[in-house]
Amino acid sequence: MENLQGPLWALSSLDGRYHKKLDHLKTYLSEGALMSSRIEVELKWMLHLVSQMRSSKLRLPWEVTEHDVKTLSNLVESDLKAYASDVKDIEKQTNHDVKAVEYFLRNKLKNEGVSENTLAMIHFACTSEDINNLSYSLLHKKVNDEIIVPGTSQIIQQLSQKALKFQNSAMMSRTHGQHASPTTMGKELLVFAHRFDKIVDALNRTCFYGKMNGAVGNYNAHMTIDPQADWESIAQSFVEDTLALTWNPLTTQIENHDGLSLWCQTLQNFATVSIDLAQDIWGYISLGYFKQTFLEHEVGSSTMPHKINPIDFENAEGNFGVAINLGEFFARKLPVSRWQRDLSDSTVLRVISQMIGHHVLAQTSLLKGLSKITIDEETLSLDLKNSPELLSEPLQTIMRAYGIKDAYERLKKLTRGQTFTLDHLHSLLNDCHEIPEFEKEKFLKLTPETYLGLAPDLTKKYASRLLEKYSMA
Repeated sequence: MENLQGPLWALSSLDGRYHKKLDHLKTYLSEGALMSSRIEVELKWMLHLVSQMRSSKLRLPWEVTEHDVKTLSNLVESDLKAYASDVKDIEKQTNHDVKAVEYFLRNKLKNEGVSENTLAMIHFACTSEDINNLSYSLLHKKVNDEIIVPGTSQIIQQLSQKALKFQNSAMMSRTHGQHASPTTMGKELLVFAHRFDKIVDALNRTCFYGKMNGAVGNYNAHMTIDPQADWESIAQSFVEDTLALTWNPLTTQIENHDGLSLWCQTLQNFATVSIDLAQDIWGYISLGYFKQTFLEHEVGSSTMPHKINPIDFENAEGNFGVAINLGEFFARKLPVSRWQRDLSDSTVLRVISQMIGHHVLAQTSLLKGLSKITIDEETLSLDLKNSPELLSEPLQTIMRAYGIKDAYERLKKLTRGQTFTLDHLHSLLNDCHEIPEFEKEKFLKLTPETYLGLAPDLTKKYASRLLEKYSMA
């Protein structure tokens, strides 16, 4: 078979059709990124052991020279991605990815003149899962903090800006798909910004856990070499202070992935709300409430030249759906491990990149779609003018306030399934002798376009808060 190379022949659309949109994720989620992260954890663990020995918290039969410490420090500060392919070459022989990292470091540091004592510290008192759980947590924390949260923040900013712009753009609501009390487009968009804001708070509270406690979580090997050391504190300070992760003090061989499961659930929540938004805007475009900007060279349909399809929102919906289904599987699968561990989580962890890839792709589509929509005030206004029945609610409220007990029934008979105008409502109002003239005059001035309640005020109040929070005021 011919050598089919490049994105055109990629097995996944993430690395194929969409690779240009997702190439930046390779720094966080590729196998090379994982290799680099493992090297980082191994080196930092060695340096942490040295610091614990020098502070007399740990007694190990080694003396580590300044040359060795400097060599380790320089290496950990270098571009570790450059060594990923070297590790992969070694793995072809070992058939064990973490052991390949150990052998790479041994060769690399030996060539740098590091002493035999220091070489013996590589992967000291570790199990592969010690390195893996920390490496994954570092990568997942980075992609959360540097990609997911900023992307969500951009969506909140766009929605809040549009909400302020459209705070007075009156439109007819549709509850159960039917005509309902007026609102404003700004307020409806802001509802989603507010929902996303709560999700960002949850993402920022996410704990990415780590453990460094040996083969079955008991510090068995650690205690054989220094039973007097406070290995719990040593592990905790490494996880929390050196790596800035959250320490998990009680585990089996694996960190139990409960935190990772919760993160997947939070991302599922984000994707679900995003689909709700995408479908609503798709519907508003269909109603003519939104118009879409377009490029002259783009094609909407292969046979219908007039079409400008809402493809960004459709792509967002589809990719968020894929991300939800993957996330649901991860959330259910990863916390489950037979006895002290089974290896089924290992291959599953490698696929989290696909969930994030579809999630980020959908985020990008949603942002692009939001940037292309403009409101059609004429269509919104026409819908309201043709729907006088929307004022049956405020009239009923006034009638009830002045003791007319059958207000609902009288308006139901007048409006339900009937064709009528504002004059019919005004006639009914004038027949209500219980209502004072000033109330009648107030209602006579009311139109569906002005019957907005606090929608403009709520929009201005909460959009301003969100824009201030996300530094866009």
